[in-house]
Amino acid sequence: MNTALIIIFAVVIFSSLLGIYAGRRVKMNLENWTVGGRQFGIIIIWLLMAGEIYTTFTFLGASGWAYSKGAPTFYILIYGALAYTLSFFILPALWKVGKRYSLLTQPDFFIKRYDSRLLGVFVAIIGVFCIIPYLQLQLKGLGLIVEVASNGAVNPNVAIGISFILTCMFVYTSGIKGAAWVAIIKDVLMILAVFIVGIGVPYIYFGGFGKMFRTLIEQKPNFLVFPGAESSMGVLWVMSTLILTGLGFYMWPHVFGSAFSAKSAKIIKRNAIIMPFYQIPVLFVFMVGFTALLVIPGLKDGDMSFLALVHKTYPPWFMGFVGAAGAVTAMVPSAILVLFASTLLVKNVYQDGFNPQMSEEKVMTLSRFMVLVVMTFALIFAIFFPNELVPLLIFGYDGVIQFFPGVVLGLFWKRVSKAGVFCGIIAGVSVLLILILGKKDPFLGMNAGFIGFVVNALITFLVSLKTKPATGGFK
Repeated sequence: MNTALIIIFAVVIFSSLLGIYAGRRVKMNLENWTVGGRQFGIIIIWLLMAGEIYTTFTFLGASGWAYSKGAPTFYILIYGALAYTLSFFILPALWKVGKRYSLLTQPDFFIKRYDSRLLGVFVAIIGVFCIIPYLQLQLKGLGLIVEVASNGAVNPNVAIGISFILTCMFVYTSGIKGAAWVAIIKDVLMILAVFIVGIGVPYIYFGGFGKMFRTLIEQKPNFLVFPGAESSMGVLWVMSTLILTGLGFYMWPHVFGSAFSAKSAKIIKRNAIIMPFYQIPVLFVFMVGFTALLVIPGLKDGDMSFLALVHKTYPPWFMGFVGAAGAVTAMVPSAILVLFASTLLVKNVYQDGFNPQMSEEKVMTLSRFMVLVVMTFALIFAIFFPNELVPLLIFGYDGVIQFFPGVVLGLFWKRVSKAGVFCGIIAGVSVLLILILGKKDPFLGMNAGFIGFVVNALITFLVSLKTKPATGGFK
């Protein structure tokens, strides 16, 4: 276990130093800190967006659901491909208006398009509330990884605390460029770990994928047929969740804002074409979860299946390699999430809402300070309010999907109005909260977030038809 810990901490420290070094020669203004000066080429933008999307959820949550729920897990494999297809048409148009009007964040888009600082503040607040559980997911995942890799020798809260300090350091100094550089290490390690384990364990224990699946079907005949092991997650739930997550994929404030960091709209289109290749590792994560169910049944926490199987199968040094990959996989999205959450709070809530005359330099300074505040809140939630990883992610999607009508109609429909978007978001979020707090999720077999989104889209469209079009807009 000492070998594993040395590998994990060496990789984490090296990655953090690389992230700090990335911003050493950059004059760090708000644009460079938030969107990298809009200078990222195809390789960096690909690695950056993959760094945001493929997180500890890929390691732990996906294998955990494959272990505990069965068929409903397949939605994870599908929604990414749906989102990438959609991004080919939406993100280039978004990049163009971002470049033309110097937009840095998602609320900036709403403010400019609908000529409403109040709407921008509203969107920013919802965005931050959705980011916090996603950030919590990363920190909890990192704690689990280090705890298992050390065979319980390192308290997960200690590991989370160390990561907290190192992540804050390279976000503070280098902004999104630091996260992009660390994403290179993260993606190489993650893909190697997933392929080695995902291909290895079915062959080690069953002699191949076919025999593994035959054994699984013999022992659990209905496990790979909807609704699998979860009676409430039938076909309607899967289809509604697919639409929810596919459309909401690029509505996350940090992913939305990262699109502005590309050099050109052509880079964004090329990225949409190659991003589906990242769905292949997810398939192998499923294989690990299914194999773990047969080899080590009865785990109390399905999210531990990937690490538990690696611990049982491979030598300590390889556990260190997997732990290092998982730790860096948590740090990269954490960095981007906290960067955009702090920027939303300062630039779009405080400046746009209360202090429009605030200088860019002060916005930058306060945003850096807010990195510590946001990470501290996420740290508290991760330690004192743990939850399953997949529900945390879906809860975030329930919120960010409410931005979709305002973004897409704002880009492609001149008739959309500020009142329509405002009413739509309020209606969608209200329906979502009523269903979740009333413990009616799923509702009529469908994901509560999807129900809220449908209400949102209808209200936005109908109110826009009856009210004056937005006076802002993109010329």
